[in-house]
Amino acid sequence: MANQKKSHTFSFQEVVECLIKKQDIHSGLWGILVSFTYDVINEPDDDEPNVYYPAVVAPLMEIGIQRFDEPSNLTVDAAVVNPRPSKAKKKIGKTEIKTTKLKLI
Repeated sequence: MANQKKSHTFSFQEVVECLIKKQDIHSGLWGILVSFTYDVINEPDDDEPNVYYPAVVAPLMEIGIQRFDEPSNLTVDAAVVNPRPSKAKKKIGKTEIKTTKLKLI
């Protein structure tokens, strides 16, 4: 059996692209959104009894996307990565009918 990777990492833009497609978004600049919460604790030292260190625990609560006004390393243009389909398809019963828009001159 071939070696299988145990993890896969993605750039922020790759994650945003997947979420844009999942939500069927076709326009706008969208970027990564992460929400954290935090709590302060006194963490005990592993080697010394009765020795503590103030520490912060910050769990990740949500991952999502939000609209942005300006492009950056966090954003993706939905029109580029998930353009609207150019031809509409109508399904009647078991038959699929392709329709196109005609431009009158």
